[in-house]
Amino acid sequence: MRAEEGQGRPDISVVIPCYNEEENAAAICAAAIAELEPLGVSFEIVMIDNDSRDRTVEIIREICARDRRVRLIVNTRNFGQMRSPTYAIYQTRGRAVIGLCADFQDPPQMIPQFIERWRAGADIVLGVRQTEDKVGFLHGRMRALSYWLAGKFGDYPVIRNATGFGLYDARVVEATRRLEEPEPFFRGMLVETGFKLETIGYIRPPRAAGESKNDFFALLEFAISSLTGASKRLLRVPMYIGALAALTTVLMLLGGIVAFFLGRPIAGWFIAAVVQLQFGLLFGFLGLLGDNVRIISERTRRTPLVIERERINFAPDE
Repeated sequence: MRAEEGQGRPDISVVIPCYNEEENAAAICAAAIAELEPLGVSFEIVMIDNDSRDRTVEIIREICARDRRVRLIVNTRNFGQMRSPTYAIYQTRGRAVIGLCADFQDPPQMIPQFIERWRAGADIVLGVRQTEDKVGFLHGRMRALSYWLAGKFGDYPVIRNATGFGLYDARVVEATRRLEEPEPFFRGMLVETGFKLETIGYIRPPRAAGESKNDFFALLEFAISSLTGASKRLLRVPMYIGALAALTTVLMLLGGIVAFFLGRPIAGWFIAAVVQLQFGLLFGFLGLLGDNVRIISERTRRTPLVIERERINFAPDE
């Protein structure tokens, strides 16, 4: 059901994605409720499980049985770190949605600040880490490179150290839904909508329990997906290279002509010109293909984000 449909619409929806979080699921749910209840707002907690192999689903089912404000979506398989949370966001009913990780590295204590900024007029309020995570040299260089590429070729600004932890007005959620991205880079899509955005800095606490699911390769895959999802101009880079090679071809030909009139050997100049021309044609063709891929992507973004196995505490028509 879309955010604007239905009766008894809550003020706030909190989305908590889970994957093997049996040690944190109950605690993070209780912490979110503890922050929301004193504010006097109506709310729902939507937890989505990405095919956990431990007792996460069983624990959340027990919570749902005790408290109908807590809802659960169980995926048929692991659909990745971008699709599953975004899908859950699209299943909410709240006038505003808060994204919250299950491992307490997104501090629930910031929920009141997010709501205060939202009530003051902000459409999007994002938490921004004030310190970098401690990572290895290669990991750190890859992260820096991904930010540089996103800043250089991205279609909109990148908010460094913003993970999506924050609050989004229902109008923003609906705007991102209409983009129909099959691999949604949600924090980038938030900026893409152009709605009023504010940030709040915070010190990221250590993980409460369990192990992080983000190894080097998972983060590398996420960085690549985020870059390709947030930058269509990157597809045109081969065209720029092709144009540069074409310009070099002209310079080589001019060099050959000058060498001819000066009585110098010209074979090297013309061989170089032919090589540059081949590079220019190759990269120009790749650039055209890339731009066609971009256009196709714009017209065919219809892939379902996830497939559900079950949902709990949702109305039959939701």
